[in-house]
Amino acid sequence: MNYFKEILRYAKPYKSYGILNIICNVFFAFFGALSFISLIPMLDVLFDKTQQVTTKPEWTGILDLMSYIKGSMGFYLTSEIGNKETALLLVIGLVLVLFFLKNLFGYLGMYFIAFLRNGVLRDIRNDMYSKIVHLPIAYFSEKRKGDVIARTSADVLQVQNSFLSILELIVKEPLNIVFSLALMIVISPKLTIFMLLFLPVSGFLISRIGKKLKKRSDQVQKEQGYFMSLLEETLGGLKVIKGFNAENRLEESFQNSTGRLYRFSVKLNHRKGLASPVSEFLGILVIGILLWYGGRLVIVEQAIEGTTFIGFMLLAYGILTPAKALSKASYQVKEGDAAAQRVLEILHTKNDIADQQGAVAIPAFAKAIKVNNITFSYLEEPVLKNFSLNIPKGTSVALVGQSGSGKSTIANLLTRFYDVEEGTITIDDLNIKDVTLKSLRDQIAIVTQDSILFNDTIATNVALSDKNASEERIIDALKIANAWEFVKELPEGIHTNIGDSGNKLSGGQKQRLSIARAVLKNAPILILDEATSALDTESERLVQDALEKVMKNRTSIVIAHRLSTIQNADHIVVMKKGEIVEQGTHIELLAKKGLYHSLVGMQSLGS
Repeated sequence: MNYFKEILRYAKPYKSYGILNIICNVFFAFFGALSFISLIPMLDVLFDKTQQVTTKPEWTGILDLMSYIKGSMGFYLTSEIGNKETALLLVIGLVLVLFFLKNLFGYLGMYFIAFLRNGVLRDIRNDMYSKIVHLPIAYFSEKRKGDVIARTSADVLQVQNSFLSILELIVKEPLNIVFSLALMIVISPKLTIFMLLFLPVSGFLISRIGKKLKKRSDQVQKEQGYFMSLLEETLGGLKVIKGFNAENRLEESFQNSTGRLYRFSVKLNHRKGLASPVSEFLGILVIGILLWYGGRLVIVEQAIEGTTFIGFMLLAYGILTPAKALSKASYQVKEGDAAAQRVLEILHTKNDIADQQGAVAIPAFAKAIKVNNITFSYLEEPVLKNFSLNIPKGTSVALVGQSGSGKSTIANLLTRFYDVEEGTITIDDLNIKDVTLKSLRDQIAIVTQDSILFNDTIATNVALSDKNASEERIIDALKIANAWEFVKELPEGIHTNIGDSGNKLSGGQKQRLSIARAVLKNAPILILDEATSALDTESERLVQDALEKVMKNRTSIVIAHRLSTIQNADHIVVMKKGEIVEQGTHIELLAKKGLYHSLVGMQSLGS
């Protein structure tokens, strides 16, 4: 129930709807109980059991409620109406009015609770999404994306269907039971006490059935996350799957997952399936015993009238529905407990890369970026060891070296996608850990090897950093990035949708849109992370030309495999296994005949 308490926090903004729901449920339960009681006078009229009463009865207390109701009904029919057919119509009218009021308040209760249920669902999903986009990159290198999607969609929905259903049941159904029991005690304390003796036994049997539901539900939800991950990876890698004829292999993995999900779901449904028949059978068993015992009171002891006993049995049977709903709710709690645990696990995840207390906004970049003796590792082996670098404002620095030498890690650390383990990175002598993330990243524009584009228009993708950017600014950015030539030929220009991950465009076109995005941001620091490595020669020429325009008057950090793209850099840093082995200009490094010279030779550039 600890998870339930945490989820309840989300209901606080909607407590007014909860209060209105409770008020409506009170009236629903009240009129529901009265609607059953109102059947007794109707039965009395039908079976000619209405007594001739000439004196109006006096109220003597709640325990004589039934005598007072019957006496008042008899007096009214005797002195006011006299016609039994008219009396029957009046009693039927009373029954209809009470049932109408019961259903009216039942609807109003559901009307108000809908705001609470769906409001909580929206707020949890919003908090989940906010948490996901603010968690560090490292978190998602350990988690399957499909599992995160499952937690945000299926698990949150399960929380709504279980915990939030209980918010409704926890007031509505107990009130139904309380009002019905109160009237049953008034009708016959003996019969009511006899019935109550069997309820603890029923509750014990139902709780035993639901004991393993949380474990079963947790297994189902985890497997749902796994198969959604497989599906997400399959959709993202269809070209590779088909190219390597790996369809059967992926099908086998997916079928193994759905097979496990099938087994877990069958066990869960079997366990859940016991709830309704067991609770219903136990309820009917109690009704059967009541019929035997009540029948003896009517026939043998004549302690209660037959019509009154029928009304009592209707009330008793009316308790079965809320009792079944409550027993079903106990199963839902266990399912919801497992789902809430998975949802709250993300919401409670500590974000290690966040603004520190007292963090300040970094002013406009004015002097230099300094990397001071930093060490960093993704796993156990350090990727960077005692690495230092000074990048004055307005210069272009290229980082080159073989794969795994730590080039891209420098970019990841500078943008605080990860934090350094030892040493510091400063911008204008301010440690980047001491400034706000927003102000730090406002200073930086990134163009990566993989063009990360969204299933939206060109305008939205280019203006990612400024949703209020004018069309003129967007077009200007596209022109600088050598992208306007193809964009203006599209059916809807900058308002053309580019499809999932920009799959309606070529690789070169996508990369030029990424550059246009960096241009529009107009940040003083530019990071180019192998921005041309995946392009053909013609696309590379256009992209390289665009990059040279963007790099003017900016501090640029260029990470490159293709050394032809960095020959004009002010400073080239050659890296190997996380350390600097050479640095200088292109001409200086060629003259040293070292590692850089070898790399150039391998790429057939010559001196």
